[in-house]
Amino acid sequence: MNHEHEHHEHDHHAQHQHHAQGGSWRNAAQATLHCLTGCAIGEILGLVIGTALGLHNGATVVLSVLLAFVFGYALTMRGVLRAGLDLRGALKVALAADTVSIVVMELVDNSVMVGVPGAMDAGLDSLLFWGSLAFSLVVAFVLTVPVNRWLISKGRGHAVVHAHHH
Repeated sequence: MNHEHEHHEHDHHAQHQHHAQGGSWRNAAQATLHCLTGCAIGEILGLVIGTALGLHNGATVVLSVLLAFVFGYALTMRGVLRAGLDLRGALKVALAADTVSIVVMELVDNSVMVGVPGAMDAGLDSLLFWGSLAFSLVVAFVLTVPVNRWLISKGRGHAVVHAHHH
């Protein structure tokens, strides 16, 4: 039992050290992954709803992007609200932290989805659809990490979020 307690303290200490190296790749990757989670939830929902309703590809992409922003911001806001910020403050932090990375992510993501022949027209039960989506998310992740790292090193992006977690 005692050993577990020590392990927990070690984790906590490691987290604080991790915050200290603000511009690290690990930090940027975590920020990107966090953002990508929100984006992916929104995007998949948008694609699923759009495809299920038989919307035009353009409308489906718009819906996906809108939902990606909503969920991307919502995840960041949830963390900041937990840290004790009010709703307006949390929204400002989320906008500052995620706008650039969501824009980059969505541009890449949707370019891949629209660019893969037949991916948008493939049904939800199709491997091409999900394979293309997974591929587009991986490409978006790889291209967004350096963007987030640069933002964090400039004290922007997710550095804004970390400032509120202390």
